[in-house]
Order: sequence, then C-alpha cells, then structure tokens
Amino acid sequence: MEIEVFNQYKEENKYQDLIKQIVEFVLKKEKVDNPILNIIFVDNQTIHKMNREYRNMDRETDVISFALEDDKSVCNASNYRILGDIYISIDQAKKQAKAYHHSLKRELSFLAVHGVYHLLGYDHRNPEEEKIMFKKQEEALNAFGITKEEI
Repeated sequence: MEIEVFNQYKEENKYQDLIKQIVEFVLKKEKVDNPILNIIFVDNQTIHKMNREYRNMDRETDVISFALEDDKSVCNASNYRILGDIYISIDQAKKQAKAYHHSLKRELSFLAVHGVYHLLGYDHRNPEEEKIMFKKQEEALNAFGITKEEI
C-alpha cells in the first residue's frame, strides 16, 4: 500500500497522519490489493481552478478525485492498483466543519473517505448510488472512530 500525502496549503496540517491512517483503513476494509494513491491538501483558489478546468464548474469545491482506473488510456502493467489523486480544500473543509457543527478533523476525514470511494468507482449521481456510497462512508468513519463531533 502506497499512500502519499502532500500539503500544498499555506499552513501546517496536523491531521495529515490521521487522514493517511483512515484512508489505509478504508482500503483494507474494502479489500483493495496493492493500492497507490495521493492525497493533496490545497486552498480554495487552487481547487477552484481545478474544478473549472477539469469539471467545467466555476466555483470552489471541497474534494476532487481523479480516478485513474476510470481513464481507459492509462495502462497499468504492474501488480498495483494505481487509484489516482484526491485533492482536498482546507479552506472549504474549515467552512463546512463550522456549518455542519463538527470538527475539522471529522470534516477532513469525511472528505478523504469520500474521495477514496470515488477512486474505487462509487458515485452519487442518483439517489440509489448516493445511498450506497454514503452508507459505506458513514460505516467506515464510525468503524474508525470518527463520529459527528460537536465543535
């Protein structure tokens, strides 16, 4: 299992190790063999630019996943599952943690788990898909001990 975490945010991120641990936990829970992925923490300006460029949405977002297994032009001749990259906006996570009345730790954990499930092929484009994906997310977070904490 190769998970790299990069902090491109302007401040230190004290939750980087925790986020890596929860991502490892989810991948083991889902029985993903030999995964490789990156988690990159950025600011709103960076994720806004990415959202506009890659998703044609001219606004900030909280998390963007680039699932390499969805790209049929990517050839992987190794024994590893090269899953892709997860970009998480720290600025957006801070806003959402406040709005949802829980900690930044919980919000970053949720966004990382959400991103992992996107890399694994889950989506929430319709109510049925959303129900499945969100149930898996909550089960993983709860099993890891990340609950909806109050501020």
